[in-house]
Amino acid sequence: MSDALVIIPTYNEIDNISSIIDAVMGLPDNFDVLVIDDGSPDGTADCVKQKMAQYPGRVYIEERSGKLGLGTAYIHGFKWALRRDYQFVTEMDADFSHNPNDLPKLLAACKEEGGDVAIGSRYISGVNVVNWPMGRVLMSYYASAYVRLVTRMKVRDTTAGFVCWRRRVLETLDLDKIEFKGYAFQIEMKYKSFKRGFKIIEVPIVFVNRVLGTSKMNGSIFGEAVFGVIKLRLKSLFHKYPQAEPNA
Repeated sequence: MSDALVIIPTYNEIDNISSIIDAVMGLPDNFDVLVIDDGSPDGTADCVKQKMAQYPGRVYIEERSGKLGLGTAYIHGFKWALRRDYQFVTEMDADFSHNPNDLPKLLAACKEEGGDVAIGSRYISGVNVVNWPMGRVLMSYYASAYVRLVTRMKVRDTTAGFVCWRRRVLETLDLDKIEFKGYAFQIEMKYKSFKRGFKIIEVPIVFVNRVLGTSKMNGSIFGEAVFGVIKLRLKSLFHKYPQAEPNA
């Protein structure tokens, strides 16, 4: 078993899941893959099970009944990883918007540079987004700016979903108290890590809009983030966060 796990949540990703698993398996760094499938009716889970047979002991699946939210999928995966010996756990989309070839860079930011959290950042070196409509680029960019303004978090891409977590971060955060399920989940995890003093490193990536399959983004998910950020900030004013020890 590797010490690094990649968690990929899926719902109707039959067009992408086989290829994304093959891409991760083909990397020089040894990553295991855990797919969290929310009852995809298109056969996504069956494709994953074929890959499990192809890559025994490296590909796993957890099947859930129905769409339960992105945040709960990752929490499920984090707890699964913590019950095992994984030291580094990465979130990644199934649709190739996150390039699997960037996984080693995120892992290196934690393993070699002492990061507790490594963020695949679209905005740390300009705006590196391909094939998104301009309206969505602006919405995402200014959403991150809004989050920085409200939370005072020193992170350029606060809404990024391509993130490597060191085990001790996931052990320290009370995963059962992570409130948000959609877009705001990514912000909440980063913010609570930031408030505890964990070392956050942003690694520049190029984000490419999906080619195959259907986006799961919608207005209600974005709305959760807008109001969720204010809630996070207000609650933090009345909560003292224990500070993390520096990495050895």
